Amino acid sequence: MKLNRRNFIKSTLAVGATAMGPGLIGKMPEALAGGTVKVGILHSLSGTMAISEIPVKNAELMAIEEVNAAGGVMGKRIVPVVVDGASDWPTFAQKARELITRDHVATVFGCWTSASRKAVKPVFEQYKNLLWYPVQYEGNECSPNIIYTGACPNQQIEPAVTWLLKNKGKKFFLVGSDYVFPRTANAIIKGQLKAMGGTLAGEEYAPLGHMEFATIVNKIRESGADVVFSTINGDSNVAFYKQYAAAGLTPEKAPILAVSVAEVEVQGIGPQYCKGHYASWNYFETTDTATNPKFVSEFKKRYGTSQVTDDPIEHGYLNVYLWKLAVEKAKSFHPMTVRAAVGKVRFNAPQGEVHVDPGNQNMYQIARIGEITENGMFKEAWKSDGLVKPEPYSRYISNMVCDWARGGLVKR
Repeated sequence: MKLNRRNFIKSTLAVGATAMGPGLIGKMPEALAGGTVKVGILHSLSGTMAISEIPVKNAELMAIEEVNAAGGVMGKRIVPVVVDGASDWPTFAQKARELITRDHVATVFGCWTSASRKAVKPVFEQYKNLLWYPVQYEGNECSPNIIYTGACPNQQIEPAVTWLLKNKGKKFFLVGSDYVFPRTANAIIKGQLKAMGGTLAGEEYAPLGHMEFATIVNKIRESGADVVFSTINGDSNVAFYKQYAAAGLTPEKAPILAVSVAEVEVQGIGPQYCKGHYASWNYFETTDTATNPKFVSEFKKRYGTSQVTDDPIEHGYLNVYLWKLAVEKAKSFHPMTVRAAVGKVRFNAPQGEVHVDPGNQNMYQIARIGEITENGMFKEAWKSDGLVKPEPYSRYISNMVCDWARGGLVKR
């Protein structure tokens, strides 16, 4: 049978009714017991990624509190089950399995690194549950059980490279943490540089949690690079930015553009070490929309005036609301039935109105580049003209596309 969009939706609904996987379809009443619905929150609350993931967890809890205060979801109060992935990928997989099979959650909000997402992906696929993933990523993935709301490469990495080539120089030094996201991101960047006339000054990686960057910083200085494109993740950024400045490298000599450093990380590093450098995201605390001031104010009211909001925090927050809207559209909490409704809802998020592409389960959103200021906030340097259609498979390294109306992963 030809799998057109109508047949796809019908088959998805059938899966939701008959193939929910071991331990889930029969346990959904437990997830909904007593006028409540349980959801999982799975982030690193300890280890090298805790600096970034704890605030995302806080934003998800804030959204849940707001939804509950407004009457819940289809009359049910949300009960979050919060667990620690501990910056360890096998632990993420174990905790995901426990959330689904022991706690019987209706859905899960979580992960940060691509390594953690890839560790839990087979768990969600086995049990036909749904993960809401809030962080930018390298693409090259097409799972029916993940809603990817963070930026695809064409919504963050690729426009950043284009902007740097136009405004900062053609000679790039690539530095990243040593796991799948930085490796794949840099493959995309190298393909784009080749296509657009840029050059590669160097490419270096360090393990997550690494704190000694003197050798890499010296290589950057000796390379004569015009710009440094950083995919370093976690608390390693504190050491990298401080050692970069200590070596006499400045934004005027070679600005860093990062795709894993946002307001939270800037506060941890120290704004004095970051001023004048750049980051590419879809949201900044300073983003000028009608909905953002209230979001920022509520976050600071709950967690302290010294706390900041950033892109992954905002995506964690909006994920809860997209799930709520999709549940209400589907009139069901079953993950696969909710999945079929995700592409039919829109949410006026702090970054502006967003919606999920039903074909690839990634999100339409504006791309933005910001310059870090002395107070640790971002001054917008560029933004896209309107929402950017998500393309999880970069044209610079792949001839594939993710399109569930055509069966999933297919040739472009």
